[in-house]
Order: sequence, then structure tokens, then C-alpha cells
Amino acid sequence: MREQLLQKFGEIFGGTDGAKLYFAPGRVNLIGEHTDYNGGHVFPCALTIGTYGVARKREDKKLRFYSMNFEKLGVLESGVENLKPEKEADWTNYPKGVIWAFGEKGYEVTNGMDLLLFGNIPNGSGLSSSASVEVLTGAILRDMYGFAVSNQDLALIGQYSENRFNGVNCGIMDQFAIAMGQKDNAIFLDTATMEFEYAPIHLEGAKLVISCSNKKRGLGDSKYNERRSECETALAELQKVVDIRTLGDMSEEQFEANKGAIASEVRIRRARHAVYENQRTIKAVAALKANDIEEFGRLMNASHVSLRDDYEVTGIELDTLVEEAWKVEGVIGSRMTGAGFGGCTVSIVKDSAIEAFKEQVGRAYLDKIGYAADFYVVEIGDGPVIL
Repeated sequence: MREQLLQKFGEIFGGTDGAKLYFAPGRVNLIGEHTDYNGGHVFPCALTIGTYGVARKREDKKLRFYSMNFEKLGVLESGVENLKPEKEADWTNYPKGVIWAFGEKGYEVTNGMDLLLFGNIPNGSGLSSSASVEVLTGAILRDMYGFAVSNQDLALIGQYSENRFNGVNCGIMDQFAIAMGQKDNAIFLDTATMEFEYAPIHLEGAKLVISCSNKKRGLGDSKYNERRSECETALAELQKVVDIRTLGDMSEEQFEANKGAIASEVRIRRARHAVYENQRTIKAVAALKANDIEEFGRLMNASHVSLRDDYEVTGIELDTLVEEAWKVEGVIGSRMTGAGFGGCTVSIVKDSAIEAFKEQVGRAYLDKIGYAADFYVVEIGDGPVIL
């Protein structure tokens, strides 16, 4: 991989003198979906698949980008000065957004760079290819300029760039999971306080399997921002009767006692998901610490039902993948992961059942949806690195 990437960089940008190779992972969230902007807990982990970048600092102010995933686009050029969001632009909005965000935070990028990217995360899959590119760009800038920023800062800058430059109102989870990843651990993060702990994932005799629906989704123009706004309205209604800062502050009992303050049935369901999903995530981590992987699986299943019925972000593709997974013997738990409306599911599958899982779920999905799903048996990896 290393030689191929450097060789391609040399072909595109002329030689490899001064070029360095970097990697940032993708992420999958095991449980705790649509809780990160509701002041709740999330439980993601970094993966061993992600985004590779070869970068070299230039003497001038020119930015030259090339992606091996979008070779038809060729080399895309701009400059480091006067960067501004372009709604219709291409994947380069992500690295440009981070360069812009570093400047906003007082870390001025004075020179251009040549940057070649290659990602082995399925694009549009909900495994955070965009956040992976953001954290990767931040790690490159830190190394190139010696900026005194921590991995946690890289996550916050990545989120800032996605919110302000790309106009996607995302929470902190994706960038945090990628920047702070630790091999064989998931991250139990309280998004309200940014307190976190690493929790070892011991899947004795089982693996994480990602099922990619191959239904593409665009986050910015999806219903993501709509769900966020429904939760904000529900929170404001609840705050008239109960002293809370976020929906994540509420217990299930407290929610049931006060939900009458929410004026719409739809918003009651949205808020109920946020409250119950947060509590499920807390219980899931406790189950993992007690080595009760079966209970963890049950909570994953319940998470999917809530995302399907109360939050309504699943759709026929993800529901088919999950409901077919539940039928396979040896599946401990399965749920959609990511923003929804397409993307992926995550399942814990016993080693002995993995081939049957791919075969059965794959066949049923093709029959019902009309095109194939892809399956990835993944491992939990580290955060960004210089290779």
C-alpha cells in the first residue's frame, strides 16, 4: 500500500521528495445514535479501515488535491487564501474546511500543499469518510507546521469545519472517535461534558461485521438537520416544566412524567428516542464491563427498533439488513449505525456464523432491494498516525 500511494503521488505531483504518508481511521458507533447533539452518551470505536494521505508542503500558496477514489475529477486546485464554503463543490471541501478552521482558531496555514488521498471506507456508507478526511487533514497540518494541538483539538476543529464550512450540523462523535481511537477499545463519551473513558471490547469467538446497504445518502440535505431541530424544540418545551440542560439529562421515568409538555406527537417520539437511547448506551457499557455480551446485543437490537419507530431514520434498506440479521443463528446483536437514511448496519456475529450471515442476509437483501449489499469483517484500530 505504502509503495503504491507514494508512486501515485510521484506520478501526479512530480517526485516524492519531502512527501510523507499519513492515515486516519473510519469509525463505527456500537450504540448511542443521534444522542451526540442531544447531550447524551455515545459508544463508538475507530476501525482499521480509513483514509490514507500523502502530503507535501509547497513553497507557494497553491493547494493541489487528488483522490484515488475520484480519479475522474483529476487534480483540483485552489489556494490557501480566501477559502470559503462552496455548496456545490466536491470532496475537497473537507480538507479546505479544516485549513480554514485552523486559521479561525489562530493557526494560520501560510503555504499550499500537494495532497493525494485514498480511502478504503465505502463512500457514503455512514462510516465517517468525511470525518476521517477532516482528522487526517488536521494531523497533516499539525505535523507540517508543528502546531501545538492535541488529538482532542483535531476532533473539535474537524467538527467546527463541518458545521461552519460544510453546513452539516453534526455532533462531535465522529471526529472524536477517529481522533481518539485506541486499538481494541471503544470510547464511552459523554457529549455534554466531553468526559470519556476507554472500554475494552472482548468479543470472545465473535467479530464486528459491517453491512453496507450501498444506498448513498447526503448528510447536509438529508433529514438530519430536521431531526436535530425537532429535538431542540422538544427540549425547549420540556425546559418549561423541568430543570434540564439537554435531553441527555433525563431518565426514562422523568421523561414519561413530563412528556405532556411537548406539543406534538412527532416531537414526543423524537425526544423519547434521545432519552431512551442515552440510557441504553449507559446500560450497554455496564453490560460490557460485566462481560455480558448477550445483554449488549439485546440493547443494540432495541436501539434499532427505536431508530426505526421513534426517530424514523432507518428506511427499507437498513431495516432489511437488520431484520434479516436477527434471523441468523449466531447473531448477538444488530442495528443501523450512523445518521441513517442509508449507510450501514453493525452486527456482532459469532465466528462460526459469519459465512452464513453474509450468505443469508446478502441473498435476502438482493431479493428485496434489487441490488447487493457489501460485508466487511472489521477490527478496532488506533487514531491518526504518520506511517
